[in-house]
Amino acid sequence: MSVAIGRLGLEDTALVAGRIAQAFTALEVTRWLVPDASKREAVLAGNFEILVEHAMRHGLVYASVDRAAVAVWFPSVGEPAPPPPDYDARLAAACGDWTDRFQHLDELFAANHPHPDHHHLAFLAVQPDRQGRGLGTALLEHHHAWLDANGMPGYLEASSPRSRDLYAQHGYRAGEPFRVPDGTPFWPMWREPVSR
Repeated sequence: MSVAIGRLGLEDTALVAGRIAQAFTALEVTRWLVPDASKREAVLAGNFEILVEHAMRHGLVYASVDRAAVAVWFPSVGEPAPPPPDYDARLAAACGDWTDRFQHLDELFAANHPHPDHHHLAFLAVQPDRQGRGLGTALLEHHHAWLDANGMPGYLEASSPRSRDLYAQHGYRAGEPFRVPDGTPFWPMWREPVSR
């Protein structure tokens, strides 16, 4: 199946954040992040909007043309990008009572992030009723082609055994998992560029 993919801009920030929240609400870790199921998707969308807006300015955001699937990449090459402006205040406004949990997750991600140059896949999300149809794979292959052509590794944190196994099929190797306080694991995964 051929999937047309395009790069998005700032005007698409809320749409991308909402798509990620919609897809991620079912993940085990989001039950720890936002225990109140009635508020989970809205809180996640608020948090993701900060990060997606930052990626629009300092990274790469792609989507299938119908916007059913999105991918958010941050190049981590040379000097790191500055943090999102007013991040702490914006995080507190978005996450409310659960801000400390999001801060804890940020610290875990930072402590486990590799230092060699790479591109970091922060989010890959597919609308729930469109999952399993190759959209995520198409987004991965789209950016992997650039990574391979430029000799650049890729990195991500897989949030479930299912996603870990999917990424492994695309050349990522899983390291030892790190865990949030309730025991839910994340697998850091690294992909070396493929010579074509």
